[in-house]
Amino acid sequence: MNSGKSDDSGVTAWLVRRASWPAQAAALALVLVAVFEVYRRSGLDGMDNRFVIRAARALLDGGSPYADRRFLYLPSSVLAAVPEALLPRGVLRPLVPAATAAAVLTGWWCALRIFEVSPRSRLGVLVAGGLVYFAPFRSLVLLGNWTAFSAAALPLALLLAVRSRWTAAGAVVGTAIALKPMLVPVTLLFLMARRPRALALAAGVPVVSSLAAALVMPNPTFFFTRTLPFLLHGQDAYARPFDASLVAILPRLGVPQSAALLAAAAASGAGVWCAWRRWTGAGAGLPGLQPSPVPGTARWTAGGGRGHLTERLRLAETATMLMLSAFLVSRPSFEHYSLVVLPLLLASVVVPGSVARTPWFWLTLLPQVPVIQWPLLRPVTRRAYKDALMLCGLAVVLAWTCVRGRRVLVPEQGGAADPRPAGSRATL
Repeated sequence: MNSGKSDDSGVTAWLVRRASWPAQAAALALVLVAVFEVYRRSGLDGMDNRFVIRAARALLDGGSPYADRRFLYLPSSVLAAVPEALLPRGVLRPLVPAATAAAVLTGWWCALRIFEVSPRSRLGVLVAGGLVYFAPFRSLVLLGNWTAFSAAALPLALLLAVRSRWTAAGAVVGTAIALKPMLVPVTLLFLMARRPRALALAAGVPVVSSLAAALVMPNPTFFFTRTLPFLLHGQDAYARPFDASLVAILPRLGVPQSAALLAAAAASGAGVWCAWRRWTGAGAGLPGLQPSPVPGTARWTAGGGRGHLTERLRLAETATMLMLSAFLVSRPSFEHYSLVVLPLLLASVVVPGSVARTPWFWLTLLPQVPVIQWPLLRPVTRRAYKDALMLCGLAVVLAWTCVRGRRVLVPEQGGAADPRPAGSRATL
């Protein structure tokens, strides 16, 4: 996308207008076909989901869920999986892929609402239908991985935050962590924003629920003696080839393990610093697009207004940078982790200066189009290389956006725009 005001205004106005009914129906049909294809071909209730169900069934039978070392979640996840464990497999087979796809779409719709775009807009419909052609989405629906909860929870939490409901946002993040501890890095955002109640809920919900679950299961200490060591060593030979973290990829390229760990830790620390820079005022600070004052229309106008969309962009990019920083160093990191951050970045395309307006952003996603067969990467065990390229590429492009050095202008209510520190509580 070009950065000229007239062109930006025209392209954005086209994207935010309501899509036609045939276009909406086509996007829905594509998603339904993708879900049905998983149901028809897999014969499973989600390969990854089965480990959680198996843990819940072990609990119901009086055993320890952590006897299976491939169950990697907190004790609270076991209780959450009990309803699934009580359902027959004939119900789970269609339910798991449908619920997984619905969770990702929920995250996409929440991301759109952060930037005041309708889910029925052309942007909303194009991305919803385009997800079917995106390898991480297809993989997530096939596996039924609980990453889908995080993909829905992060945009929902940020949507609550931009509406000044930080405590509710903390509860959403805490619930997501209780299901799968993926959004732990987002708790740093509550520290940056100085929201102690949100931080307390984000930490307290998984702790309390895990302690409650541990009281009703035998040998809960297996989580520390078996599960954590297994996880920190990159799982086993089956999962390790699919790990896209720098800690796993660099040794496969000949880098010593210790050097790879140091490089990953340095990259992750640099990412957290970039997130802090973005929060405290660096990064893109162009005036946001404002909704038209004409009721019932989806038209947007460029410039003017209170610049609240620019502040929402700052919130989204800070949270996304924190998550990408964790993906660089965490073990493991899989391709479908990208669905936790991509909805926020894609929805931000309506705001000038966003990372989604750079061609480099789209180039990082290109290897994930399944119809393209990349030389030397055709074996499934080499897929992690292009997954690492995507995650690292997104982190680098976003980091550059975070440190470009432009201050965010936050206009006073009803007055002219005066520069204020973007990290202040009053701006959100």
